[in-house]
Amino acid sequence: MKKLVVLALILFWSWTSGLFTALQAQETFYKGKPIRLVVGSTPGGFYDRWARMFARYMPKYIAGNPEILVQYMPGAGSLVAANYVYNVAKPDGLTLGMVQYNIYMDQLVGRKEVQFDVRKFAWIGSPVSETVLLYMRNDAPYKSIRDIVKAKEPPKCGSSGTVGSDYILARLLEDAIGAKFSTVLGYQGGSEIDLAVEKGEVVCRAHNISAHFGREPFNSWHKKDFDRHIV
Repeated sequence: MKKLVVLALILFWSWTSGLFTALQAQETFYKGKPIRLVVGSTPGGFYDRWARMFARYMPKYIAGNPEILVQYMPGAGSLVAANYVYNVAKPDGLTLGMVQYNIYMDQLVGRKEVQFDVRKFAWIGSPVSETVLLYMRNDAPYKSIRDIVKAKEPPKCGSSGTVGSDYILARLLEDAIGAKFSTVLGYQGGSEIDLAVEKGEVVCRAHNISAHFGREPFNSWHKKDFDRHIV
């Protein structure tokens, strides 16, 4: 029994020594070195808010307590940011990317703009599992999904790119029930689409439900009965 106890103590000491050495090495590596968090959306949206929250609280959980700097690189539904992190940023542990969660779709369908292999990213995690909502301006002539199916002219919805929730939901509804949408691509981020809806450039958008009930302009919209929730 004494021999077993001694052996257990030796093994525990070896394990804790190795762990301590690893933590020391990690602290030495990150101490004084800023980490860049590249966000594939514009400031003001929910991806921006997730990034800034992460940058504020995560450093205290990393050995060496490095500063995390948020850098915005919007375009093509996070495609620009994903291409940058994969091809330009050094793979040295000092660059993170926060891209739209559907980014793999562009690779699956073989878009030529994709310059990354999504399987070779080192995925850290997702902040939340989401439900997608399709909203419509209340003064638009589409009161339900049935109206969209029957409409001679499809509603114009804004989207940042082909991996956006808005674009994918529109294609899904078209294939599943014949509800056609005219998707206007090219907006840099969700905030720009919401502004376009207010101006009347487009009348609808699909996005995460937590964003729709978690920030402006939606809080004000709901008070004014500005929008309608279709799906």
